[in-house]
Amino acid sequence: MATPNNSNGTAASKKQFILNAFVMNTPGHLSPGLWRHPRNKTADYNKLSFWTSLATYLDNVGFHAMFIADVLGPYDVYKGPANVDPILAAGAQFPVNDPLYLVPAMAAVTKNIIFGVTASTTYDAPYAHARRFSTVDHLAEGRVAWNIVTSYLDSAARNFGLDTQVEHDERYRIAEEYMQVCYMVMLWEGSWKDDAAPRDTKTGQFAVAGKVRQINHEGKYFKVPGPHICEPSPQRTPFLFQAGTSKAGTEFGAKHAEAVFVGGQTPEKIKDSVDALRKTAAEKYGRHHDHLKILCGMTLVVDETDEAAQKKLDDFLSYGDREGALGLFGGWTGVDLSKYTDDEDFRFVGTPAIQSIVKRWSDTVPGSEGLGWTKARIADFLLVGGMIPTIVGSPTTVVDELERWASISGVDGFNLTHVVNPGSFEDIAEFVIPELRKRGLFKTAVKKEGATAREVFFGQSHLLDDHTGSQHKWK
Repeated sequence: MATPNNSNGTAASKKQFILNAFVMNTPGHLSPGLWRHPRNKTADYNKLSFWTSLATYLDNVGFHAMFIADVLGPYDVYKGPANVDPILAAGAQFPVNDPLYLVPAMAAVTKNIIFGVTASTTYDAPYAHARRFSTVDHLAEGRVAWNIVTSYLDSAARNFGLDTQVEHDERYRIAEEYMQVCYMVMLWEGSWKDDAAPRDTKTGQFAVAGKVRQINHEGKYFKVPGPHICEPSPQRTPFLFQAGTSKAGTEFGAKHAEAVFVGGQTPEKIKDSVDALRKTAAEKYGRHHDHLKILCGMTLVVDETDEAAQKKLDDFLSYGDREGALGLFGGWTGVDLSKYTDDEDFRFVGTPAIQSIVKRWSDTVPGSEGLGWTKARIADFLLVGGMIPTIVGSPTTVVDELERWASISGVDGFNLTHVVNPGSFEDIAEFVIPELRKRGLFKTAVKKEGATAREVFFGQSHLLDDHTGSQHKWK
């Protein structure tokens, strides 16, 4: 967990940052146990009023997007197999409700904020998926984004009738054909002409014969004749988010994504991912370097002074649930730490995967020199923000550090987690956004009220000309 010194000497990036609020339809997202903190209202995650209130607030203070994570199974590795008991008290990403149903209600009470919704290509049919996202893009008047994931939990695979997960790269091959069905061959882009539904009361034509067609897709994984059951939404294809920096994930993101979320404990490490994504997008797919926005995850604990921020962090930590943290670790890594003794140092024991993760933390987290990484230390490290880096300090300290990360890594903005919700976002609005505005580092909203997601990022509603899906649009 990074508590940086003031870095006024750092060369500043003059890029205007995009800020997303990173949330999940669950009591405990990335800070297990914090659902019970007085400034946290996520115990009401299953009440629509919680979400409409949060969306209204984020919209009013200027957040560009609400990015809603999702999983399709519980984190049941720790003290497993298939054991959900350790995560129950913490509400650690369990229970979790479907995020898509939130969007129409939130869109109805907001004007500008984008809603990015996570949905998997592995366990859902593309025809039904395209219909759902077209529907919400209509109802939200174009302010919808799809975060494309391939899913990674064995618990999800079992609940969809499989004995184990589909192999990693095979999931991306399925995802590639999935995208072909959705826009490349081409429910969203090629099934309806722009003017296919004139709603002409004089001629009595709602939609026009000859301007709606089947797509007749037959591939290895899917057979979809079409046509798309929905008329084109304001964006046709929802704005496309993606997260994944494996070799297959980088290849997929460079081709399909319009914005990518990356993670890492240092800006130098994130720079490697940014460079790989942009190089692949440009050299292999002919995309302009600025047509792929990249954001990194970050947790901010901020107050008027560095000292006040540290006290706030200490208060947060006192509410943390260590069993929930180890449950999250098991889900993220597939490793059950309950099999090890309490005093084992994971820099030197355990699987190579654990050693690799812990070594990265040991090499990058201030104050780690000479300290062992036991189960208790791992749990403490994950209590606030999980594996996502944390900046603690005053507005000046925090924004200095955000500038440093952006300058080194080349990211376009930040996916900001919450420790308490809405409390963390209230702190960002009070302390961080004004400092960003003062320095000219906050991306101003599109002047047009109600701009579509793609207009906010790129100034137009439909896929850019150098995007692989744009060539399939039936104009």
